[in-house]
Amino acid sequence: MTLAHPAPHGSTGPSPKDRALALQARLEALGERYDAAPVFPVDSVRTLVDAGLHRVFAPVAAGGEGFVDARAQALALYDVLRVIGRADLSLGRLYEGHVNALKLFDWYGRADQIAWLSSVLDQGALFGVWATEPAPGVQLRPTGGGLDLVGEKSFATGAGGLAYALITAQPEDGPRRLVVVPADRADRADLGGWRVRGMRATGSGRYDVTGFPVQTRDLLGAPGDYDRDPRFTAGAWRFCAVQLGGVEGLLTEMRAALSDGARADPLQRARFAEAVVATRTAGLWVREAAVRAAVDDPDAPDFARLTRGVVERAALDVMEHAARAVGTRSAFDGQRIDKIIRDLSLYLRQAGPDYARDQAAIAWLERDVWGREDALW
Repeated sequence: MTLAHPAPHGSTGPSPKDRALALQARLEALGERYDAAPVFPVDSVRTLVDAGLHRVFAPVAAGGEGFVDARAQALALYDVLRVIGRADLSLGRLYEGHVNALKLFDWYGRADQIAWLSSVLDQGALFGVWATEPAPGVQLRPTGGGLDLVGEKSFATGAGGLAYALITAQPEDGPRRLVVVPADRADRADLGGWRVRGMRATGSGRYDVTGFPVQTRDLLGAPGDYDRDPRFTAGAWRFCAVQLGGVEGLLTEMRAALSDGARADPLQRARFAEAVVATRTAGLWVREAAVRAAVDDPDAPDFARLTRGVVERAALDVMEHAARAVGTRSAFDGQRIDKIIRDLSLYLRQAGPDYARDQAAIAWLERDVWGREDALW
């Protein structure tokens, strides 16, 4: 996919959050269109690219915006992910994968790879990160002229629509590696199994990488870099931020849908108050998880694990409150409340929520992961 992009954005213009907010209404409308007729959301992506949001969080050497420090960058990303999630969770999932890839380039990319990244961002490229795979997984094998790949990825978000993906591949020896592959080969994408109620436009299907040649320039980082903590697990805060945006959008729609009679009803006001508390509580957790991940806090993984459960619980509660408050209208086709609930219901099934919560509980039983300066035990 090749799209035009504006001149690099400097620090004196609108903030990334303000730029995202300016797009929200259009992204909402496009999200409804792509939900009704699910294909890769080209126009939604173009909207982000035209605003330069595909580049803001790239390495500075690739034209990304310079932030004061890692904490400031994380908080800006926290805001942008929430805004895009409010507008359309499918697009939010695609964008979150893209910024995940940008972070991996920032951490592990060589100078020549960063230069290449800059050139493809000039063309409006969006990236994905694909790690899930059916057995036996994607193998990185030697050939007469170097290396190639064999196998396929599953739940590959944006398969056939994104420009590139970072995939994990297992070499003959040692930990798995990150490999850059073309992701826009529609002939290699199988979306036939993606028949879902929500998150339709993500196009999360299978993608066959067998036979792709791998040059040195395609290998990002060292063996095992992708799985290194605290970055690997702590990075879950990013998809939590997108999900949080969906919860915020649902809360907003719930408020707008309440009739004058409902607003005069103390039971309905109680439901709304509980939804506000759930949403804002989740926001505080995700924001804190973002800050801890930004500074590579050793406890950031366990904080992110518990944050996942906080966001899930908030989403489930707000979905129930919205459905009860709005009634039958909340299930009608074309209602944003219905779309958000369908999208969240699927997105919350991100892999292993119960395991993540259990591992966090083990850590919290040992020590108060909230931090030494405010530890309760």
